Amino acid sequence: MNLRIRISWPAGHTTATIDETPTSKALVGALPISSTARTWGEEVYFDTGVSVPVEPDARQDVDPGTVAFWTEGDALALPYGPTPISTGDRPRLAGRCNVLGALEGDPRILATVRDGDPIRVELIG
Repeated sequence: MNLRIRISWPAGHTTATIDETPTSKALVGALPISSTARTWGEEVYFDTGVSVPVEPDARQDVDPGTVAFWTEGDALALPYGPTPISTGDRPRLAGRCNVLGALEGDPRILATVRDGDPIRVELIG
């Protein structure tokens, strides 16, 4: 099961392919989600209202465009470049996050998200 989601905000949108994991199943069950975007370095994150445990393969260091779930904040984390705790050009998340999938296309589109923007996630296809 590969699912596709659309993430929209006032200045644009992107799509992502999501793998089948316990976290993605919980997230998909809560869609559509409307939230408020927050930014942290070159990462966009936002509350989902979904609460799940850390999965065994959770990671802190990921590639730009990774769709991750930050369990401590019940939030989707969408890094597109370095965060304040990165040691190089790669994203380093606030903690170990469950990896759900990847954005389609250039993840730098997320640079158009402003802190406080309304953001929406919905299932497509």
